[in-house]
Amino acid sequence: MILIAFALAVAAAPCKAYDTNLPEDLRGWTRAGRTLDTGHTITLAGRAKSAETSVTIRKAGTFGVAIDQQAWVDIYRGRGKALTMASESHGPACSTIRKIVRYNLAPGTYRVTVTNMTAGHAKLMLVHSNTRTHHEVLRRHRRYR
Repeated sequence: MILIAFALAVAAAPCKAYDTNLPEDLRGWTRAGRTLDTGHTITLAGRAKSAETSVTIRKAGTFGVAIDQQAWVDIYRGRGKALTMASESHGPACSTIRKIVRYNLAPGTYRVTVTNMTAGHAKLMLVHSNTRTHHEVLRRHRRYR
């Protein structure tokens, strides 16, 4: 009983500061840049609850787009259909990252759209996905059981 109470107290503890203890691949979340890339963020102005930018991938891999709000993030190659998402996870605890949507991308230039924005602007960052969160591993495991 005491362990349950302790676990609930720890889980419900409010954050004293945000974005101060981010994992290595998300440390750029606190630095502003001009393009969507790893190592820094970009802030897109929304128009009619949507925004768009592009990203160039130099080496194939799994890449994520971290976003600061609950919105749809889609990636397109050319004018075709949106690519299929590889996975989705919540941002780390005590961060302003709302979620990270991951895609398997080949080298090339892609169009990134953000729709159903809840704010007038969206903060994004490209994440090279070497690491997975605990919740994402569980979600992928449950999907393939």
